[in-house]
Amino acid sequence: MTDRKEIERLFKAHYTTLHRLALAMVHDDDSASDIVHDVFASLLSIHSRILPTPSYLIAAVRNRCLNHIRDLAIKDRVVNLYFCEIDEYDIEEFPDDETISRIYNIIKSELPPQCRKAMELRFYDGLTFSKVASVMGISENAVYKHVRQALVIIRNNLKENEA
Repeated sequence: MTDRKEIERLFKAHYTTLHRLALAMVHDDDSASDIVHDVFASLLSIHSRILPTPSYLIAAVRNRCLNHIRDLAIKDRVVNLYFCEIDEYDIEEFPDDETISRIYNIIKSELPPQCRKAMELRFYDGLTFSKVASVMGISENAVYKHVRQALVIIRNNLKENEA
């Protein structure tokens, strides 16, 4: 098992450089700090006798930054896709109880099984895209596509019922 004191020494020696790299990639100081801390926390949990090299630490931070950016991009795409037609979103006015009920009915009756499952896991159970992908045995990109397809169907059904 990697010695805790050695990990602390590596942390003190490389934190500034790794934080600067993460900050340059994610453009958020708190996220950059969290990413670097997560890399070192994972080193403490790894049962290895080999001490990581600086190049390993740089690669680990870079990969965690890329994962963070990917996760943000997926969330932004879904939010932008859903709200692209709404000029102003006021939480007090939309969605009302009737609209929510209609959305639930559309999800239960109009969606293909894969889309329904993805929507239920993501929005009813509150799972992340990666956890939904794991549960369904598909890629995160496939989950995104199912959610996107479901949102298009829901939006179209809501428009048809209003006209």
